Amino acid sequence: MLRRLRLRRLPWLVLAVALCCGSAGAAEVLRVLSWPGYADADVVEAFEARTGAKVEVTVVDADETLWQRIVTRDGADYDVFAVNTAELQRYIDRGLLVPIEPAALSNLGAQLPRFRDPSTLPGTTRDGKLYAVPYAWAEMGLIYDRRQLDAAPQSIAALWDPRHRGKVLVYNGGAHNFSLAAQMLGKASPFRLDGADWTPAVERLIELRRNMLTFYVQPEESAHLFISRGAALMFANYGTQQLQLLRAAGADVGYVVPREGALAWLDCWVITRGARNKTLALAWIDHLLGTGAAHVLSTRHGLANTRDPAPHQADTERLVWLEPVEDVERRNLLWERILSGDRAERVLAP
Repeated sequence: MLRRLRLRRLPWLVLAVALCCGSAGAAEVLRVLSWPGYADADVVEAFEARTGAKVEVTVVDADETLWQRIVTRDGADYDVFAVNTAELQRYIDRGLLVPIEPAALSNLGAQLPRFRDPSTLPGTTRDGKLYAVPYAWAEMGLIYDRRQLDAAPQSIAALWDPRHRGKVLVYNGGAHNFSLAAQMLGKASPFRLDGADWTPAVERLIELRRNMLTFYVQPEESAHLFISRGAALMFANYGTQQLQLLRAAGADVGYVVPREGALAWLDCWVITRGARNKTLALAWIDHLLGTGAAHVLSTRHGLANTRDPAPHQADTERLVWLEPVEDVERRNLLWERILSGDRAERVLAP
């Protein structure tokens, strides 16, 4: 059971008064580091109106960017941020986060059972203390153009199919792409490459590079490239969020979870060691768990929230939840070399 901190949750009204009546009447400022779609203007405005605080939002689009933003000054530049459970461990290891008091979050009780019990979510606790609160999740399925493919792809091997050469969009991330290669190699865990696995994994990703039309980072960028460049198939790092963007733009696309299982991420809100006002940071997390923010997340951005059943509930048994990989720095370095066009022997050179 989580050890309870001796803190008392302030009601929203008391919190708002405390924030508005600070030194010299200046409003408190909450510094949020967010992924696209997690802190939209109307969601922020509702929080500001409710608390009297001001929110400064910085948006990131890659795990490594997030890490550099936080680690550069030991979290002193931000109060609260969102991170997936696979990346979470290195922040805890580095001492960059502080425990979260569950009793301060009234909306925790409204989450689906699978997200409400920390014991079922490996990595969100450490030494009996809660460090991360689940917020959004998605599986990384395959999006395909119905006009170019006669049938839905059934396997991630479709990304390597020579019939799609020059027609495949891939996310620009070494960690995830080496996990795809590990799935292609039949590894029991796509997050653990042994010494003998690196060469065939690199060879697989070099083959994937030959099929690539290009790569993307942000979901909006992927939708634009898919349509404007005539892609046939995409590894959807943001899952149904990208599907919704494409369909809103008029694309005739389908979406599948491959038979090998789709990698799936779970993003959580955490509080930095350098947070200036932890009560305000807790209030932000509780606000994001409310019905308003959850509705925005799902209807506007196509992402699954932790309150409502996911649209692809039947496929959840084939999800492969992200775990920390054996060497994220090596994966990213080798992926950069692969993108540069190096041959396998040069990619793997020290």
